[in-house]
Amino acid sequence: MNDSPRNDAPRNEVLLQVKNLTVEYVQPAPEPGVVACRDLTFDLHRGEILGVAGESGCGKSTLITALTRLQRMPAVTTGGEIWLHRDGGQPADLVQLSERALRRLRWSEIAIVMQSAMDALNPVMRLGAQFADALREHHRDMSKKAAWARAAELVAMVGISPDRLRAYPHELSGGMRQRASIALALACEPSLVVMDEPTTAVDVVMQRQILSQVLQMRERLGFAVVFVTHDLSLLLELADRIAIMYAGRVVEMGAARDLYSNPQHPYTRGLRDSFPPLFAPRQELHGIPGTPPSLSSPPPGCAFHPRCTRRFEPCDDRTPLLVPSGGGHVACHLHSTAGIDAGPVPEEMSL
Repeated sequence: MNDSPRNDAPRNEVLLQVKNLTVEYVQPAPEPGVVACRDLTFDLHRGEILGVAGESGCGKSTLITALTRLQRMPAVTTGGEIWLHRDGGQPADLVQLSERALRRLRWSEIAIVMQSAMDALNPVMRLGAQFADALREHHRDMSKKAAWARAAELVAMVGISPDRLRAYPHELSGGMRQRASIALALACEPSLVVMDEPTTAVDVVMQRQILSQVLQMRERLGFAVVFVTHDLSLLLELADRIAIMYAGRVVEMGAARDLYSNPQHPYTRGLRDSFPPLFAPRQELHGIPGTPPSLSSPPPGCAFHPRCTRRFEPCDDRTPLLVPSGGGHVACHLHSTAGIDAGPVPEEMSL
């Protein structure tokens, strides 16, 4: 193994294709299932960072457990396909793979960084032993000594001294544990890393360090990232493209710069306007009124219409489709009649 990118494929090459993905939480009959993700379709390119943002309860975590096939009952993927284009291999539909086949792909092709590193790391194993276990499981000819040496290289990449490999997780700070989780996810050089709010439990200084290291390692190793968070401002700095989720659907997807300068969906604009800029005249901020709907009984039509200040007649009973608009895609009836004018962005606020 080495630290050079695992392939020289251009970033326009598709790594992951999600087609009409639907995930439900089943309930005892005759109760209908709760649809947490509905008809999600998008592509992820090699080396790309795709951000997924939205309020709590919009389906973000359900999406990533479906992508990694880590969901447990009552969550069930009831429709759609997830095609992984493996480096040098045939594409595989993750929805159809057996647990045995998935075990071979996990960590070697797909890895995940959990929100809480203390929950992801084994509390009764030394940090280095956890790295050695993952490495030797996927590289059966690797010796224990070589695995520990590789572990030392990996933790050094995220700014942790190799002598901390002898420590247990509870002996590390929160920031160290989170960085160790990221290094562990990269141990077998996967082509895709899924990150579930990996900076939520750390302070803003450590958050900045972690994000900087993720970007550096992405450039160095060439992996793609699906980065899930409720913090849109964070994704505007980190992601190449952003998908905005609401009530189990993607309501807008586009380049990070476009979503900041000219959001097409009223929900995206509300998220953008809910955090203060560092350099701009002082102004009063307004949140989005109301709360997200219950996924067990979503409103008819556009799920956002009870909270939307630009609601009009079609919103009440017609579900908008995700259509091209403004360089990206948006699911909003306003774009069948007139575009949304988000207003100019002050020069000092531009990315």
